[in-house]
Amino acid sequence: MSVSFTIIQLQPYASNAERDAARLYVEADSNLRTPFQRDRDRIIHSMAFRRLKHKTQVFIAHEGDHYRTRLTHSLEVAQIARTISRILGVDEDLAEALALAHDLGHTPFGHAGEDALAASMQPYGGFSHNEQTFRILVELEKRYPSFDGLNLSWACLEGVIKHNGPLTNKANQPTNATNIISAYIMAYSSEKQDLRLSDRPGLEAQIAAVADDIAYSSHDIDDGLRASLFTMDELAAISIIGDILKEVLKKYPSLHGARLRHELVRQLVHSMVSDVIRYSLKQIDCYQIKSTEDIRTCPEDIAHFSPNFRIQAQELKSFLFRRMYRHYQVNRTAVKAKKIIHDLFDYYIQLPASLPNEWQIKDLQPGQMRTARHIADYIAGMTDRFALTEHRRLFDLQRME
Repeated sequence: MSVSFTIIQLQPYASNAERDAARLYVEADSNLRTPFQRDRDRIIHSMAFRRLKHKTQVFIAHEGDHYRTRLTHSLEVAQIARTISRILGVDEDLAEALALAHDLGHTPFGHAGEDALAASMQPYGGFSHNEQTFRILVELEKRYPSFDGLNLSWACLEGVIKHNGPLTNKANQPTNATNIISAYIMAYSSEKQDLRLSDRPGLEAQIAAVADDIAYSSHDIDDGLRASLFTMDELAAISIIGDILKEVLKKYPSLHGARLRHELVRQLVHSMVSDVIRYSLKQIDCYQIKSTEDIRTCPEDIAHFSPNFRIQAQELKSFLFRRMYRHYQVNRTAVKAKKIIHDLFDYYIQLPASLPNEWQIKDLQPGQMRTARHIADYIAGMTDRFALTEHRRLFDLQRME
């Protein structure tokens, strides 16, 4: 079905640079860029962003040059977020910044690496890539002479930590989904900038979150087919995929191979984006959204799939979970990846003096909370390639370096 949308001008419920762009450290405004463009540029120029090039999405980098990495995934999320934001009339520069930043805190080796580091860090307060992203943005990046972190706008920091929803309830108690990440972020919010942890995020952050869902669901199909983890015929049994395939083959009956795969993914992204836009506009009208305050106090997210599409999207996610994320080939790699992360953590928690010179700080003692968090920062920042090299350097007894 053909769908067209009218591009809407910036709406009253869009985040506003004059109101929402306060920074922890006061800086003069740029005469070339808006505050949210400045946020985006600082994220792109960060060391953490460049490292995403060599961090796993699903497949370890050495398994093939054409599989998605965290960097290419983040760029795809940003492109989708800009499209939705432009049509809904909110600030697409802010949505892009949030999309580009959302995976900065991921460990090497994808979710397997995160699971391993979280297990190692369990006695020391746990680990979450969302908290790690926040730590990078407010503390770990060391680029500017006057402050640590990137000194991003209030709206950008708020959107990064809450893009999946509020972190606390109205009684200021952590929600179930954020039980291990709340302490650091809650301390920042209470002591430095009130990030309104119990409210919903702005619409730009909600858009970045749903753009993430669209990107990984659709593009993991591309990578899964390329890796022969499942076939096009098996995908066709999923209602949303089967309907799109019928339309594509009706128009291009002789299409096959890579071109068919690409056209399927292209049409799937279009269908998902169109549904989010339609439903979001309906929600805006239903809740009579007139301001950012209306967005933040709304009883549910504005930017989302429609209820019927949500069911279809969940069917697709369930298929990918069974046939891709739990495929034996992926699992074999995940087991090795977890061992690498556990080995590195165990080594450094016992011998913190073995950290590189640039990671040496005063009073690092074996087994302490402060030491563990510092080591987690070091390991989480590694690329897949560096983690593999570091593991060989430390545990291959034939390499004396």
